Amino acid sequence: MKAAQLDRYAKEGRLVVREMPVPEPKADEILIRVQAAAVNPLELLIATGSIRLIQSYRLPQTLGNECSGVVERVGSQVRDFRPGDAVYTRLPLGRIGAFAEYVVVAETAVAKMPAGYAFDVAAAIPLTGLTAWQGLVEVLEAQPGQTLLITGGSGSFGQMAVPIARSLGLRVIVTGNDRAREQFLAMGVERYIDYRTENYWETLLDVDLVIDTLGTGEFEHALAVLKRGGRLLSLRAVPNGEFARRSGFPWYKRALVTLAGLKYDRAARRQGKEYRFLFVHADGEQLRRITQIVEQHHITPPVDPRVFSLEQINDALRLVAEGPIEGKVIIRM
Repeated sequence: MKAAQLDRYAKEGRLVVREMPVPEPKADEILIRVQAAAVNPLELLIATGSIRLIQSYRLPQTLGNECSGVVERVGSQVRDFRPGDAVYTRLPLGRIGAFAEYVVVAETAVAKMPAGYAFDVAAAIPLTGLTAWQGLVEVLEAQPGQTLLITGGSGSFGQMAVPIARSLGLRVIVTGNDRAREQFLAMGVERYIDYRTENYWETLLDVDLVIDTLGTGEFEHALAVLKRGGRLLSLRAVPNGEFARRSGFPWYKRALVTLAGLKYDRAARRQGKEYRFLFVHADGEQLRRITQIVEQHHITPPVDPRVFSLEQINDALRLVAEGPIEGKVIIRM
């Protein structure tokens, strides 16, 4: 089979496509014939070595974190899947490898694809869907009736996070560009703020929860709109001690990560608030819950019209790095 591998960490992060043996599934694993794989900024972070503190790899390493495909073969202990099933997955961070014609995945990380969805579209769901679910349920511990603000939420993350948040009984406010206003109002957001005409930190107050998709430059503004006791989850800032403890890092990694996020933790504590960070993990059961929401709300994540072959993987990575893109960038096998 063909696979796109990283041979060394580098600023350019180029991958090499080479022939590899088809992997053999263990008793609790599934062999998937990959139909489509999504290219994410996460691939760039891995290729440049930016997340080695969180997860390092023994090189060469096949990259790719999420994909859709068809079950080719199952291990002897697999009960919920059979050859021919259309499935999708966010691969476990320590066992990535979606940029290949075949990939082996633990049964616990896989779910059947939403009914009627194309492989290209389905491949764009797992990472974003699990990020939204885990951010709301595991990290923020959102409760019905609470108010959630999503900054920079008019893109693919918001399109997934809003229906999930609404299904959990949350009141949702989104900031983004005006082009997406009607779409998000139709999804049930309580308020949509066009960032070009209104500063949300000048009009919002006592928000229970914030998910920030923009990064460190937004931290003070996002923190300011929270009520005391509120939680701010950043998807683009830096990890902190709470994240390290939750992730079960060894003591030396906990110390380094705690130091990295100390400035943000202290700023939040001074205001009686909490700062959180998330690195999404694989979970097939959660993905099945997300599948139900996707089917119920007919969620169709945006996919960039420029679809690449595996041999064009470096062109796809360059597009993700430099943009502009119109949705998830897809590798079609």
